[in-house]
Amino acid sequence: MKLKDVIYETQGKKIYRDGDKAVKVFDEEFSKAEVLNEALNQARVEEIGINMPKIHEVTKVDGKWAIVTDFIEGKTLAQIMEENPDKIDELMDKFVDIQIKILSKRSPLLTDLRDKMQRKISSTKLDATTRYELHTRVNSMKKHNKVCHGDFVPSNIIFTPDGEYYVIDWAHVTQGNGAADAARTYLMLILGGKEDLAEKYLDTYCAKTDTAKQLVQLWMPIVAASQSVKGIPEEQELLMRWANVADYQ
Repeated sequence: MKLKDVIYETQGKKIYRDGDKAVKVFDEEFSKAEVLNEALNQARVEEIGINMPKIHEVTKVDGKWAIVTDFIEGKTLAQIMEENPDKIDELMDKFVDIQIKILSKRSPLLTDLRDKMQRKISSTKLDATTRYELHTRVNSMKKHNKVCHGDFVPSNIIFTPDGEYYVIDWAHVTQGNGAADAARTYLMLILGGKEDLAEKYLDTYCAKTDTAKQLVQLWMPIVAASQSVKGIPEEQELLMRWANVADYQ
């Protein structure tokens, strides 16, 4: 397989287009277990009736592990929002409606979100007292089993020319509390410099799901701590501030 057409690049991964397929190629830092686990989780989500690219195979490209899926032709919701600022309220409604539909699904073999957060907290560079407070907060949260995308942002939704949508990038999917998934979306919008969009999202999500903002905010230090493990330098100051439970109130 000779790949030339890079359509997206992120930390440790490149996505290529190969005809009607998309090929996500992982750097050598990703183990076989990590790649197979991502493919397995995506396969599990495929079975529960969500519009998403289907997996065709897990293979190797130039010695690197790769996942081959459908290529979805269209524009991301992020692009559509940029091109249609006058329709932002309508588009935000669609965005949140898609998230609510995902959260309505169940996939009992997915990783438990609370367990994942506990592991992430233990891997941070936060001091022991802050880690203890975060672990305690996670334990206090109600245990839910909703499918949580884990990186639900407008750039991960593609609308085809006929108006159908597909949700992509299921690398972080878990089962757990929908408020945690909302907190993660809010955080990623903030990190992307979309503060106004983040506030509009939070207002819309809480109104549509009848969720108190305070509940989503309780998850903010937890998801910030989790994100900090990625070690992206330009994010660290904000994440460390948010991860401090005493400061983020």
